[in-house]
Amino acid sequence: MLLPEDAVAATALIEVVRISALPAGRSDPYPGEVAGHWADGEAAAALALMETLPPGEQHRCGFSPGWGIRAYDDTLGLALYEAAFCFRCHEVRMRGTAVTAALATQFFDADAPPAQELLALFRAVPRGRPTG
Repeated sequence: MLLPEDAVAATALIEVVRISALPAGRSDPYPGEVAGHWADGEAAAALALMETLPPGEQHRCGFSPGWGIRAYDDTLGLALYEAAFCFRCHEVRMRGTAVTAALATQFFDADAPPAQELLALFRAVPRGRPTG
């Protein structure tokens, strides 16, 4: 999976979101409960894992993402970028000021070990508590 390089380098905190629906508008964030946070080395490790997601074929499910991330720099202002992952149709959609059109929609092999490891990381996030 390709991520916006400069924004990844600036990422200080990642919110892990349990997505509950699709956004109402193009510029609205994906709605859902913030399940937890990754910071410092944990954030870097998660992003490195995402970068190892192998490309995959699109599957038809209508895009119903269950998990997403919002990445912030050290000012914790607006999100640098967000990514919504659908492990059923093997699609990730990204958006934000750092996301180019080429990065906006990608397909990954959701059955590959790195994808299953990422899904396990999402599921293991302690709810609401920042982790380091």
